[in-house]
Amino acid sequence: MQKEVNIIGAGLAGCEAAYLLANNGVKVNLYEVKSLIKNDIQKTNDLAELVCSNTLRSKSKKNAAGILKNEMQMLNSLVIQAAYENQIPGDDALSVDRFGFSKSITEKIKQHKNITLVDKEVTEIDYTKVTIIASGPLTTEKLGQNIEYITGNEKLFFLDASAPIITKDSIDFKHVYWASRHNDGKDGKYICIPLNEEQFNTFVEELRNAETVKLKSFEKEIYFRGCQPIEQIAKTSKKVLLNGPLSPNNLINENNQTPYAVVQLRQDDAIDSLYNFVGFQTNIKWPEQKRILQTLPGLVNLNIVRYGVMHKNYYINSPKLLNRAQQVKRNKNIFFAGQITGVEGYIESASSGILAGINLLAYLNNIKIEQPSRKTMLGALNFYITNPKHETLKPMKCNLGILDQQNKNAKSEFYSFEESAKEMQAFIKRINNFVKLGEINE
Repeated sequence: MQKEVNIIGAGLAGCEAAYLLANNGVKVNLYEVKSLIKNDIQKTNDLAELVCSNTLRSKSKKNAAGILKNEMQMLNSLVIQAAYENQIPGDDALSVDRFGFSKSITEKIKQHKNITLVDKEVTEIDYTKVTIIASGPLTTEKLGQNIEYITGNEKLFFLDASAPIITKDSIDFKHVYWASRHNDGKDGKYICIPLNEEQFNTFVEELRNAETVKLKSFEKEIYFRGCQPIEQIAKTSKKVLLNGPLSPNNLINENNQTPYAVVQLRQDDAIDSLYNFVGFQTNIKWPEQKRILQTLPGLVNLNIVRYGVMHKNYYINSPKLLNRAQQVKRNKNIFFAGQITGVEGYIESASSGILAGINLLAYLNNIKIEQPSRKTMLGALNFYITNPKHETLKPMKCNLGILDQQNKNAKSEFYSFEESAKEMQAFIKRINNFVKLGEINE
């Protein structure tokens, strides 16, 4: 008899879990509410929507994100497959046409014979049925209240933000140039807006004095560092801006000169008509956003198609609530996956969904498995969010610092890539008696 599970949430994690389980003969009921109720940052009805950046970060083998993506490929990741199918120029980053990316995943999910997509708001979880909760950091209020039966007072939150997107045809190219950080300015893929010191200082003052959307009285300014609003960075330090989102490093112009500061725009769609501001997550009010961005060279006539917004992301205190299998300690039928567990980022959330699917398969087959080694990025992330020594969880992106490297004196990141691939292969060997994995064609 075919086994059946429920998955709540068809974001990156939910779709990965559904795809893996369905490929292994499990009947999946995948619940998604967005066609009925959208949150503040969702724009389409497609699944696995990328609501912030359109990049899955670095492809380099020397980078933590590159290591994690390689591990995901080894596990037949639906998200990585869709990303390569919809890849657009992005220098060292795996940038995608966000609409094509989501449509590709939506089609694969809807066409799968073992997946039933249910357009419904889940307000009450049936704890007697095997379920993965992958509702994301913007879980609806009613579902959140039901989840609290499990989490009690252990629900946490931080503030996240997204950047504006503008049309390419509204940019005056007489005032900008093309360059990329990772190829010494040659054959650049990013539109660069140069600022001299005076222009930079004026822009910083505009950001510092900008009118922002006021937080509700019960909210505190708890920002995830990787998505800190640009105006907050400006208030903190000019140096941080010059070493971060406005860094001119390797962005040499056509006169072989390096500007004092540079604002970068990255391609956002396959037909090369939309560009987003790199590192410009913001909570500035919309009229103010347009006014301030229009002060930048070449953007007098800019056309904003999506304004930056800030939103409150909820996540559970996983170290107290979950075991290493991402399974609720007090109710083994319930698993959590994705950003709601405390991982932060697209690939981190998606990889969490893959691992939840594998662990759920083991549970259905009454098999106990050893989790991926902490020498893998996936295993290190999993250990981080479930480590009971963490009294209070802080959201975490993949990074080399959380890897358990055999040779602590090894400085080469390439070592980490090779070691992680070896350890992931060992994990795949441990689960290949009950998990079917396929190959990815890039």
